[in-house]
Amino acid sequence: MLTDRDTLLRKLHELRSEHRDLDTVISRMGEQPVDQLQIQRLKKRKLLLKDEIMWLESRLIPDSIA
Repeated sequence: MLTDRDTLLRKLHELRSEHRDLDTVISRMGEQPVDQLQIQRLKKRKLLLKDEIMWLESRLIPDSIA
């Protein structure tokens, strides 16, 4: 049975992969004339993924006591 940590790690991996894929797609789309609205939507999705990634990382990394 998977632990919460395993589930979070799997989700983190999926989000990072999607984030990288979006980065590649946006980069390729920028090389040719395309719909700017579509690029903006992809960039917004990428930012949302980044926020989710940061949230998951903060859940996985224990707080350190100063």
